[in-house]
Amino acid sequence: MISALTSRARHLLTDVRAVAATEFAIVTPFMLVLYIGGVELGNGLAMNVKVSATAHSVADMITQNTQVSATQMTGILAAAGAIMAPYPIKNGSASLMTITVSEVSTDSSGKATVQWSASTNASSARTVGQQMTLSSFTAPGGTTNANISLILSEVSYDYTPNLGFTIAGTVKLSDSYYLFPRCSTNGPGGSSSSPYYDIKYPAATCTCVQHLQQKTC
Repeated sequence: MISALTSRARHLLTDVRAVAATEFAIVTPFMLVLYIGGVELGNGLAMNVKVSATAHSVADMITQNTQVSATQMTGILAAAGAIMAPYPIKNGSASLMTITVSEVSTDSSGKATVQWSASTNASSARTVGQQMTLSSFTAPGGTTNANISLILSEVSYDYTPNLGFTIAGTVKLSDSYYLFPRCSTNGPGGSSSSPYYDIKYPAATCTCVQHLQQKTC
């Protein structure tokens, strides 16, 4: 009896059948996690690049104008959604992306406030008069952050992983850009309607601003 048990024990210890299948069963879950994680990470990074491109493009399109009507603003914000292709910007009737563009101007002391704001989501538009914090830099004329106007473009996107939703949930991707208006008058061009783009430099004629260099148009 003891001899038979000993023989079976030796046989069990030396039996290598199905070792590969056992190892595969152990490794497979980790391989699947790495594969799924890699796919979702790649999608997330690609979408994040699209979000950054959208924010920059919106600011770039807006700053090419001296003034923009409400209809033009709506068209620019709507067209910007195409930059996210082939990724969806809607989930049914719910929007996955919010684009907000605002003008931020400073007074002689450098205090920055919102002059106007438009958004694809009405509740996301910034409040006129809202105080903003700008990074410190030297503006033309040698006065830090004084009497300047900037266009702020902000984009957010709700990314829901296809396979990892239960782990990560919905991830909000966002980016923003500040750009100087390229060529703008010092006022709303005789019109009292907004939005318009106003660079508050002490010049009566059109002023072009590129990379903090002031030039006369």
